[in-house]
Amino acid sequence: GLVGSEMCIRDSTYQIRLSADAIETYMHRYQQMLAARRQAPGQLAAAYADVEAVMLAIDGLQPEKGHETLYVVRELERKRVWFAEPLLSSATTEVQQLLVQARVWAERLGKGVRLWMSDKQDAFVRGIAAEFPGVPHRYCANHFLRDVAKPVLEADSRAKVQMRHTVRGLRAIEREVLAEQRLPAPPRLPEAAGEPTRTPAAQEGRRDVVLDYCTAVRGILNDDQGGPLHPPGLRMTAALGEVRASLQRNLEVEKGGQLTSASRV
Repeated sequence: GLVGSEMCIRDSTYQIRLSADAIETYMHRYQQMLAARRQAPGQLAAAYADVEAVMLAIDGLQPEKGHETLYVVRELERKRVWFAEPLLSSATTEVQQLLVQARVWAERLGKGVRLWMSDKQDAFVRGIAAEFPGVPHRYCANHFLRDVAKPVLEADSRAKVQMRHTVRGLRAIEREVLAEQRLPAPPRLPEAAGEPTRTPAAQEGRRDVVLDYCTAVRGILNDDQGGPLHPPGLRMTAALGEVRASLQRNLEVEKGGQLTSASRV
């Protein structure tokens, strides 16, 4: 992000024309230089000068299905990424090479390895036991919670499906409102005594509110974020409850004809 911003500033200040490909190339080179600096032996030795032993973690990150997995080795004492390598498979032999590299790094620093953390897939378990005999290998807290909470998350997922089936008709409501917006405004009729005035601007505002509600509900239904401690189905239930309460407040205002401080959306 910073590099891209600097490129844009240079382009506008010095009138240097750069294509998107050129900017991408320079960003890639900058990332390579940054990685080389962070992995430089002198930099690492200074960073770990007062650390007695290191704690390491390994995890596989798959950006998209079908793409190779990026295996990242991190050091937890200094919260520092040591290195990352893309692997086409999670076979023990390929993962073993990363663990050998981690052992070499620790030996080069002159530090013992106090602990390993991972999701404990078979390749990690066998590889760490072979390269780091006697070193404790702990379960990553996030993966542990996710596995323990698997029955709850499965029930949560089923509840989400049921809620999505219950909340329907958003597109029909939006089409109806948009069709009304395209119609010419009808001539204004005298308002009955005590009836609130409905100007074209007010009517347009009401339609915008309806569309905003539809957008909000659709966002709630499509939100799959959350983990074992914050199941998305529970969050969806709470959010839909807030929308229901907001709609009820609007209906009360509609009946009363005025907006009070206790009835605001």
